[in-house]
Amino acid sequence: MNHDDLRHWSKRAADWAHDYHATLRDRPVRARTSPGETAARLPASPPEQPETPDRIFADFEAIVPQAMTHWQHPRFFAYFPSNASPASQWAEQLANAISAQCMLWQTSPAATEIETVMVDWLRQALGLRAGFRGTIHDTATTATLGAVLTMRDRATGWNSVQDGIFGQAPLRIYASAQTHSSIDKAVRLAGIGQANLVKIATDADFAMDPARLDAAIAADLAAGRVPAGVVLCTGGTSIGACDPIARCIEVAKAHGLYVHVDAAWAGTAMICPEFRALWHGVDGADSIVFNPHKWLGAQFDCSVQFLADPAPQIRSLGLRPDYLQTLDQEEVTNFNEWTVPLGRRFRALKLWFTLRAYGLEGLRTMIRNHVAWTEELAERLRATPGFRITTEPRLSLFTFQYAPSGGDADALTAALLQKVNDDGRIYLTQTSHEGQFVIRMTAGTFDCTRDDVMMVHDVVRDLAATL
Repeated sequence: MNHDDLRHWSKRAADWAHDYHATLRDRPVRARTSPGETAARLPASPPEQPETPDRIFADFEAIVPQAMTHWQHPRFFAYFPSNASPASQWAEQLANAISAQCMLWQTSPAATEIETVMVDWLRQALGLRAGFRGTIHDTATTATLGAVLTMRDRATGWNSVQDGIFGQAPLRIYASAQTHSSIDKAVRLAGIGQANLVKIATDADFAMDPARLDAAIAADLAAGRVPAGVVLCTGGTSIGACDPIARCIEVAKAHGLYVHVDAAWAGTAMICPEFRALWHGVDGADSIVFNPHKWLGAQFDCSVQFLADPAPQIRSLGLRPDYLQTLDQEEVTNFNEWTVPLGRRFRALKLWFTLRAYGLEGLRTMIRNHVAWTEELAERLRATPGFRITTEPRLSLFTFQYAPSGGDADALTAALLQKVNDDGRIYLTQTSHEGQFVIRMTAGTFDCTRDDVMMVHDVVRDLAATL
């Protein structure tokens, strides 16, 4: 295959993509395949000779779409969305064609400088104070790891960069019990250890209790341990819990601790001023992460980390051997020094295209609709016999159970979820909340409509009647 072939087949792929999105509502949301079924359709060994593009594309059409769960389906209500607006897909085609390795300014001047500007556009859009700078990672897991590594090294006076953390007093990281498992992964990868991640008890609203945070820090200090940092959440993955950011930051700063705020999903909603009370006080954080690929429409992967001062994270992650020096350009930004990977994609292009193609007001309208439709759906389910709302809507997320009188709510809810996902019209997932098996419902796909969201009520009501 050469570039002339690519020209033809790129157009063919664009036509296929158009038809794919136009017919998504006619497809079951979740893949209907068994483990190993797709692999069995592939040859056991690689081809020795080139194959023609038409044969390759025919196999793609025959094998791949039916074996995929369709994340862009307008009735994908599971996990959190992973959106790909048309403008973002367009930008990714161009970024893929350029195929730059954007590790240094000199390897990608436009990518580096557009990234700098896009992060600042988003800072303004979210209402964050001037002074925050930032970078684009692949996912929030990587951004959180960067923050935890910074906490570790800062707490050791940066000795850990050279000497490691062997033989030192245990470092302690504090987080809400509602935070994402990426925080657990970060403390493991940082060598801090799972046992030194202190999960602070939450209040009646499932938010971190600042008094208990303060007490946990004080107890560790008295025991000779070394508090290193605090991770707070705005919009926790399970039920959308939000910590009292301002009060928790006040406690952390009183002890001189670094603070990272995980707003991977809910951060996008902060482009709407009316939702910013959910992270009141966030301007006092040292690090904040949110994922434009979740709800803003930027194609996966695209996670933005804001830093009050990039210098500590660069001190932890930056490494500049001779072969990465930029001669005669000492003041340029090299974003690889802000992140874990050296290699970097041109992720800023899809942000530039998306923000321009829809504008902040268009994106705000989408988010406000998702929130309003979710609240309406929750009320419909609340009014339907046998259903119980287990956590109230937080932005576009709530949880519920099928709990008819005299039935085993956990078992019936699990059975209902299985029926729903086998049915194929919608896709929902579960979580555990206060020891209960509950169904999570979150709206957020770029092309979903009110009718798509309301279909959740009809599907679960009708299928529940068959149990």
